[in-house]
Amino acid sequence: MNRKRQIGCFLLLAFGVLVVGGCVVSKKDYLLKVEESQNLSRELAALRSEHDRLKGDKQALDKQVIALEEQRNDLENARTQLQLKNLSLENEVALVVDDNVKLEEILRAKSDTLSKNIVDLRDHVADLKKGNKLLKEENTKLSQNIETLKVNVGSLQNHISALEKKNEALQDKANALERQRKEEILEMKGTYESLLENMESEIEKGKITITQLKGKLKVNMLDEILFDSGKISIKSQGFEVLERVGKILSDVKDRNITIEGHTDNVPIGPELRKKYPTNWELSAARATTVARYLQEKIGINPGVLSATGYGEYQPIASNDAEDGRARNRRIEIVLIPMEITPASRE
Repeated sequence: MNRKRQIGCFLLLAFGVLVVGGCVVSKKDYLLKVEESQNLSRELAALRSEHDRLKGDKQALDKQVIALEEQRNDLENARTQLQLKNLSLENEVALVVDDNVKLEEILRAKSDTLSKNIVDLRDHVADLKKGNKLLKEENTKLSQNIETLKVNVGSLQNHISALEKKNEALQDKANALERQRKEEILEMKGTYESLLENMESEIEKGKITITQLKGKLKVNMLDEILFDSGKISIKSQGFEVLERVGKILSDVKDRNITIEGHTDNVPIGPELRKKYPTNWELSAARATTVARYLQEKIGINPGVLSATGYGEYQPIASNDAEDGRARNRRIEIVLIPMEITPASRE
């Protein structure tokens, strides 16, 4: 029952991890670990049941051996009684022979009877010896079976111990992952609070929004604070903003940083179209420019950086009005756990 409680606690703990949503382990990996723990528990229960059954079989065999021993003792006692009876009969024959000739026929008859009894007794004794031999052989087989059962029980106990150790190792790993998850949540919370503090002015003006959800942090910056219209080079105000954001992001560990470019649905003008045929190419170029700045000027490891252009195809507001189009023209910097790909971050 203690093992079942441990497994139950493990499942509840795992469920809690999924609810919080910040665990580094993917849902698929986590479910595999849960399934492996459940399979181990079922195997442990089956082994214990087999152990109990073998123990019951051994007790039944012990009772059979005792019963056979008692039967053998009874047969030995019967043989002794018959031997004593035979001696008594032989003594009686000797006395009759010494009496007189008149009793000869009686003695002869009794002798014949005694001879027959002796033959019967000898046959009975032979049968007893044969039965005793069979009992000894059966007892030997039972002893061998008992030894085999002892070996099997020992093997099962070793297997159970190994399974328990494996389960404890899985529990330790789950605890370590939970500790890591809590540490990462605290780290992301600190990053989120630092961004709110350093970007307070831009946030109040509606130029930047910062959100944190399920272990992911997103910095949404309107294009107007980073780029001039139709340009991909960062303007001076954009450098100042990116420097503040980049210094905070440079302290973040174990996170991928994805730079996403977005535009409104207004087609690109004729001159700009010579270099960027559609908004898609323009958004990708701006995202790449921001990523290169974070690498070259801030020193963020390029191995965790990626740049993606979505063009006009992921709007967050209606393009029917200028205010909505301005909101759609944006750069999003997204921090996600390393095992989560950009395509699955939604």
